[in-house]
Amino acid sequence: MPLPTQSAWHYSFPEQQAWTQGSATSLTHYSGRLDVRQLTNSTNVLEEKRHGGGSHEQPTQTASTPPRRPLQSRTRDLRARLAQSLPHENIYNLPNLLTFSRLLATPAIGYLILHDTQSWAVGLFAYAGITDLVDGWIARRWKLQTVVGSVVDPIADKALMTVLTVCLALKGGLPVWLATLILNRDVSLALAAIYYRFASLPRPKTFARYWDFSLPSAEVHPTTISKANTALQLVLIGATTALPLVTSSSMFSGLEADVHGAMNAFQLMVAGTTVWSGASYLYTKDAVKILGDGMSEKEKKRILVKGRTLIAVCFLVGAGLAGVLEMVVGSGSRRDDDRAEGRAIGNDEAEKA
Repeated sequence: MPLPTQSAWHYSFPEQQAWTQGSATSLTHYSGRLDVRQLTNSTNVLEEKRHGGGSHEQPTQTASTPPRRPLQSRTRDLRARLAQSLPHENIYNLPNLLTFSRLLATPAIGYLILHDTQSWAVGLFAYAGITDLVDGWIARRWKLQTVVGSVVDPIADKALMTVLTVCLALKGGLPVWLATLILNRDVSLALAAIYYRFASLPRPKTFARYWDFSLPSAEVHPTTISKANTALQLVLIGATTALPLVTSSSMFSGLEADVHGAMNAFQLMVAGTTVWSGASYLYTKDAVKILGDGMSEKEKKRILVKGRTLIAVCFLVGAGLAGVLEMVVGSGSRRDDDRAEGRAIGNDEAEKA
């Protein structure tokens, strides 16, 4: 019996088999020749389907195939390998303990100030200042720096400054206009930092990517006057907290007017450094640096200009608010002081008479 020609194999048999059997069986050709082995395998598969051999049966496991472990066991092993491969910091060290203790002491100091327990407030404030100096030195000396410590340390400092400024202003120890100026500077810089982070974030700008600090963003470097202003503000807060203890001491008897005069002069100096430090972020070129690699220099400059404009607008609004509060609250407090002084003079004259 003669074999069919190439054209008969190519055009007649495969097409007829595919249409008659109802299955799209692919035939492998190489240089126009039929692969007989694949044709045989395809025919066997069609025969098995025709006779019911293609039912959904569980494949039998041979001796050469190892048994598959449960999914829960494999997941547990994968987590263990990932935990061993990923680096972990030891956050349970002495510097972080001191930092967190300073953060926890902040609301306690505010509570003591509001309830006129100045001695305990001064003691806790001194503890907070000492730990602020010691924790960084210990971390650098024994190489215990951690990412958690670098984040929590400035948060603890800013929380201490904010809480004590508000509490002292409520008790009348700190002028309302000065407290407003100090808080407004911090709020203006915080809003600008949020904008810089969002504007320099690569697309897509999502909430999860915003908090992913491995993505390129902006760097904010404190200026020299800003560091000096922070130190002066802490000295002012500490001195204001301890002022009732100083004036009530017999050592400073008769010097109350001089002490209050010195405090007023110190407050004006801190107000000046606060305004100067806020303005330094407007004209200092190296204060803010955009790290977006995919951004052009023109786009980076546009972001910097908008951020500086935001700082300027917020700072001017805060300065105006401080002036209004001084006119409203300050005039009222001065009238109360004049009345108290008048009553004191009247009592002295009555005693002399």
